[in-house]
Amino acid sequence: MLKARRVSAWRSRYEISVGDRVVTTWDDAFWRSGGDFELDGQRYQVRGNAWGTRYTLLDGAGGAVASADRVGRKRWTVEAAGQTYQFQRASLFGTEQELHAGGRRVGSVKRISFWRGDVAADLPGLPLPVQVFVVGVVITMWNQQAAAAS
Repeated sequence: MLKARRVSAWRSRYEISVGDRVVTTWDDAFWRSGGDFELDGQRYQVRGNAWGTRYTLLDGAGGAVASADRVGRKRWTVEAAGQTYQFQRASLFGTEQELHAGGRRVGSVKRISFWRGDVAADLPGLPLPVQVFVVGVVITMWNQQAAAAS
């Protein structure tokens, strides 16, 4: 299970840990959709389209590692290493995102602290860089929804 703890009140910066070990820091891009992080010495960039509905995870050489499509819709997907992962919003008015496989829920990404914005993600079967990508995309989606609502 991943946990993302917001570490800056002024920026969307999160320390992401597995168990008790911090593995990376997610930095939201300030002027565009996406962000970046470093994991096991490898730098990754997440770039989104202008509408915030499609994101691509790029490695340090600029190669595509994963992509997310239809983000912000009730149902959306992530593709990585030839696999397609299905996500959907848990309820009409909620923010929790569920990972589905074979027609049943197998994981989720949800807020665990309303005030701080901390996040917990249980994404079995996804490689760690893709898990961080999903968490970053969901955080970005939530931030965009909050900005649109204000």
